[in-house]
Amino acid sequence: MYVHEVEFDGRVRRDLVASLRLQPYADRVVLPHERTHPGPKEDRLALLRATKVSLEPLWFLYEGVGTGVPELLQRVASRAPAVAFTGPEDTEHRFWVISDPAIHATVHASLEQHQLLIADGHHRYETALAYADEVGGPPDAASRFTLALLTDLADPGLVVLPTHRVMKSGIAITGGEPKGSLGEALSSLRGRVAAGAYRNHQYQVLPLDGDVALVELHEQVIDNIIGKRNPEEFLLYTRDPAEAVRWVDEGVGTAAFFLDQPDLQQVLNLARQGKTLPQKATYFHPKPPSGMVFDRLERDRRL
Repeated sequence: MYVHEVEFDGRVRRDLVASLRLQPYADRVVLPHERTHPGPKEDRLALLRATKVSLEPLWFLYEGVGTGVPELLQRVASRAPAVAFTGPEDTEHRFWVISDPAIHATVHASLEQHQLLIADGHHRYETALAYADEVGGPPDAASRFTLALLTDLADPGLVVLPTHRVMKSGIAITGGEPKGSLGEALSSLRGRVAAGAYRNHQYQVLPLDGDVALVELHEQVIDNIIGKRNPEEFLLYTRDPAEAVRWVDEGVGTAAFFLDQPDLQQVLNLARQGKTLPQKATYFHPKPPSGMVFDRLERDRRL
């Protein structure tokens, strides 16, 4: 078990890194919030079969208020770190090893009754479940666990960004509110159930009926354009709205759609109701680098 701290853009986020028992979604312990597709899972399953190692942590969120876990991690992080390194995107990372069995037991007891929301790694989690079923073994077999990074939902360093969509083909969207620039379109989304749109060098904001802009954008606009066809064949994704505009201007796509920053509490509430959002509904930043910690999915597992 470890404490991981990442510093970026003047922010600091603190995470717990541990081995997490895999549980089917039906148990309502681990909650997904995005839909997945078969292709990425096939590749990841092949990697697990070949390496028998969890090479990077899956990212989960928990509600830490009242658990004492965030405070415990803060106390651990008050000491000098065991390891420090610079990661991608100018991030600074620090690691502390938690070897005290009493702390392990405290964390386990504090979190065992809590639901976890998958922040990043839906395909990898479902792949890990498939691998565990394939390998079999007793409940405590190493293959029935996955490497996990857990972050308190209230951590001030937790950043979630929208993922914008670019249609590869489609028809013009009309009836929106005209806007003069990308910045004006993006600022007009805040606090509203709406999506921005760009086509033919023109910006507009599309008011949407409903509660969650991403869901309504797909149901009221994108699905009407592509019908029952696989959306992944018609969509490109980016977290950079200027890149989405550039793709349209270059002819890579025909129209771009912009979204505001997701409301994490709203995402969690939907997940608790058993509802999922379209793929790439959220972009959590910065992601934990691959290779920070390995978890061997064999009998002599070590973490």
